[in-house]
Amino acid sequence: MTSPIPSIVPTTSARVRGISPWAKASRRFIRHRLAMGGLVILCLMILLALLAPWIERHSPIEINLDAMGQPPSLAHWLGTDTTGRDVWSRVLHAGRVSLSVGLVAVSISTVIGIVIGGIAGYASGKVDMLLMRLTDMFMAFPSLVLIITVAAVLGPSIYNTMLVIGILTWPGIARLVRGQFLSLREQPFVLAARSVGVPPHRIMLFHLFPNVVGTVTVAATFGVASAILQEAALSFLGLGVQAPIPSWGNMLRDAQTLTILETMPWLWLVPGLMIAMAVLAINFVGDGLRDALDPRSIL
Repeated sequence: MTSPIPSIVPTTSARVRGISPWAKASRRFIRHRLAMGGLVILCLMILLALLAPWIERHSPIEINLDAMGQPPSLAHWLGTDTTGRDVWSRVLHAGRVSLSVGLVAVSISTVIGIVIGGIAGYASGKVDMLLMRLTDMFMAFPSLVLIITVAAVLGPSIYNTMLVIGILTWPGIARLVRGQFLSLREQPFVLAARSVGVPPHRIMLFHLFPNVVGTVTVAATFGVASAILQEAALSFLGLGVQAPIPSWGNMLRDAQTLTILETMPWLWLVPGLMIAMAVLAINFVGDGLRDALDPRSIL
């Protein structure tokens, strides 16, 4: 009787043990259908924004009084506004502005939040108490009201919009990073680094920060969606991006009269849909990242 031939094909558990954590996270993200759908829509919107100067059919700021208020047609795919400007071109260039504001503002808030939260979590004691009371002071006011107030003081412009949203939306990330640092600062690898004389800033940068990258990435992703909505709100109120530069928010502001709402739906429907699609797509991607980077998830 011959003995059974041992299988040379590795078992599933053996294959899983050989996969890096980032590869596992990538597989979980790819299996998240809503996240992949959101990523496709988001990439398409970014591509259209980047290619706007080459695929626009008319100037987004040039006034044409002979084409005022025209509905969608072969000449103007999404119609024209009340001054004859092409809506398709304006939507493309508005996407460049709105997405840029979201990315730049979140980059500013993420850097501030990581620095303040990291120092508070690692130093603890009086430094932690002082920085957290500062964070509580910012969180005590409704963020949108505070952003509107500061934007009104500084004056409306695209750069002020980026700066105001970025500077006033860091407390959430700061608290998140602080909590992660508090739980990691007593881990053996941190104690070992201290014992051999590694400076605190190197411990924070090279030992602690890599362990919170996933959490910060998820928070920043959701922050981009929030920043786009805040920019749209500021522009709608006349405190954000100013004419002639188009943004989805000021396109909605220009279409708020009752006559336009009833007779020219393409002027408010298109930018409104773009805002909704961008925010939903980014939120779906954020949900997928959160599930993929969760260490408790199963491959």
